[in-house]
Amino acid sequence: MTALMLLMPGTPMLFQGQEFWASTPFLYFADHKPELAELVAKGRHEFVAQFPSAASAPMRERLANPKARETFELCKLHWSERERHAEVVALHRDLLRLRREDPVFAQQRRGALDGTLLGPEAFLLRFFGEGGQDRLLLVNLGRDLERRSIPDPLAAPPEGRGWRLIWSSEHPAYGGGGTPQIEAKERWRLPGHAAVVLAATPAP
Repeated sequence: MTALMLLMPGTPMLFQGQEFWASTPFLYFADHKPELAELVAKGRHEFVAQFPSAASAPMRERLANPKARETFELCKLHWSERERHAEVVALHRDLLRLRREDPVFAQQRRGALDGTLLGPEAFLLRFFGEGGQDRLLLVNLGRDLERRSIPDPLAAPPEGRGWRLIWSSEHPAYGGGGTPQIEAKERWRLPGHAAVVLAATPAP
């Protein structure tokens, strides 16, 4: 899902500390004078009550007080987690670099994106580039997927080109277990719970 968010057109919105798996919550807090603070806390309870799962008394009692100092303190990031989760940081860094430096992902041209389902838990997005420099983003949210073929024109490389792997969420640098050859003669194989990017390159 991270690959999908960071490579799709539009501005990617990373939540506080998401890029290094921050364990700290992001609670609602505010610093106001006492009179206004009471009204803010009351309004927060009323707002949350619209959600059935949070409307019960036990859940409302557990709602963090937005005016309490400890609510703010709980939300402060622990920057040591950035070092502890270096593999997650590397994943985000490399995807952002691909988005910025790859000529196809960087252009974000209108009408240059299409997609198709590969199964109940897998799909393919094709990013069309200039002169056949297309990219495929394959996302598999389920188990390993193996097909003799993908009978969809979106999976076919441009004429005179073939698909080459340029990025995989299964790279060891991200803690992955390695990536098999995605496309081979008479076989496609996509590892489970993974995303890969293929580039259309001139056939040998």
